[in-house]
Amino acid sequence: MPDPAPNAIRRLVSLDVACFRELRLEGLKTCPQAFGAMWEDERAKPTEWFVERLERNIIFGALDAWQNLVGMAALFPSDAPKTRHKGIVWGVFVSPRARRAGLAAKLLDAVLTDAAQVVEEARLTVGTSNAGAIGLYRRAGFTQYGQEPRAVQLDGVYYDEYLMGLRLTDYNRPSGRRALSDPMPGAT
Repeated sequence: MPDPAPNAIRRLVSLDVACFRELRLEGLKTCPQAFGAMWEDERAKPTEWFVERLERNIIFGALDAWQNLVGMAALFPSDAPKTRHKGIVWGVFVSPRARRAGLAAKLLDAVLTDAAQVVEEARLTVGTSNAGAIGLYRRAGFTQYGQEPRAVQLDGVYYDEYLMGLRLTDYNRPSGRRALSDPMPGAT
């Protein structure tokens, strides 16, 4: 029996570490070509490693009616002085049992809305053959600014990735969203 529609999207905290780890590993195992990380490597990581990810990143989760974590999206805000204005979207995943309910879009929106308070731009990479994810990111306002051939290699197969970005300066005002290719106000 499929899960009912989720009833909550919220930011994950360190107390969510067990369900976060479980869902992250499910994503890596279910869709290995969609992630740079390997299931085998992350499965071996200690709990503290997952707690640190929850504390250093903006991570939102979707919970079903039974409070099971069924989806997630994350953004790492750079702490390097020259790139502090950017964040990297990562780990967007919805469990197969909860797909086709618009969760990925809701999770991405929650992450970007929160991230807009601390970074100016969001960047991501996505496999060129992942039409669903590409559509999700384009609908959110991301634009492609490059392509990396042979970005990921899995079991002897190479996968190309698009580089995509979104200015978050006005993210909370959808009509004011700007693509990375659009000039900033006042730019000449």
